[in-house]
Amino acid sequence: MDDFSEKFKQFKNFKLPGFKLLILAVIGIWLLTGIFIVGPAERGVVKQFGQFDRETGPGLHYHIPYPIESVLTLNVDQVRRVEIGFRSASRDRDFQQGQTRSVEDESLMLTGDENIVDVQFSVQYQIADARSYLFNVDGPDTTVRSAAEAAMREIIGKNLIDDALTTGKQRIMTNTQELMQEILDRYKTGILLVNLQMQNVHPPSEVVDAFKDVVSAREDRDRLKNEAEAYSRDILPKASGLAEAMIREAEGYQATKILDAQGDASRFKAVADEYKKAKEVTRTRLYLETMEHVLSNPETEKLILSSDALQKSVPYLPLGQLPRAPETPAKQQGAAQ
Repeated sequence: MDDFSEKFKQFKNFKLPGFKLLILAVIGIWLLTGIFIVGPAERGVVKQFGQFDRETGPGLHYHIPYPIESVLTLNVDQVRRVEIGFRSASRDRDFQQGQTRSVEDESLMLTGDENIVDVQFSVQYQIADARSYLFNVDGPDTTVRSAAEAAMREIIGKNLIDDALTTGKQRIMTNTQELMQEILDRYKTGILLVNLQMQNVHPPSEVVDAFKDVVSAREDRDRLKNEAEAYSRDILPKASGLAEAMIREAEGYQATKILDAQGDASRFKAVADEYKKAKEVTRTRLYLETMEHVLSNPETEKLILSSDALQKSVPYLPLGQLPRAPETPAKQQGAAQ
């Protein structure tokens, strides 16, 4: 026992040159490992004994070195992309650049009219809350893919297949993005959706030809309908204008005839009144006016005879103006010979 105490005293009084400096250097290096830099687009999350302690912004910072504290940096401005229903060449090394691989387990969905449609789409997102993103989500891409698939299936199930294939794509994308953001916020994932884009929407490969025929028939129907509407817009104004012109012409003709009839009636009434006042004078005047009208016509053939000639000669018969009898075929043949 005495020998052990003596040896311990000797070890306690032992002095190694530079040993203290080495310890101080190790401690200094250990303390320097607590310095870290956060980039302009990054956020730093400091963990103390594995639990969240604080969040830091861009710049130079310090934390108690490992194992007491550790730091994680996240690029919150980076736009991350998740593919649902397909995998591109950049994410699948078995395919060449520009090729994609379909994942039917994710893409095949049931529409509201009980049809199956193949929907391939992508989701872009950013980190909105670094703490929630690190501590509330286990596998962010998997979580985003699951939420996107669930939201798209629900929205597709409320729409008809024609909407998904043609005019309803934009509305479906908007509704899906809103529902997906609600799901992510409900689970406090700290993820902010930037964009949701449908890449390819088509019927299953087994019936794609039949759907193409249906789409072609629908396009022909819409084209013929548009042509009929254009023809209707062109012909109806013309027909309306023509009908209006005919109505105005008839109204003008009616007004003219009424005024002419009223004028003739007024003149006849005036002549009748004058005739009642002086019958002989009126009769003579009417005779002279009638003869003046007849004789002044250049087309009227005129024959002037004296009163003696009228008493002595036979009545005048205009033989030259009488119609001739048609020639018989025998006479025509003789004339020709």
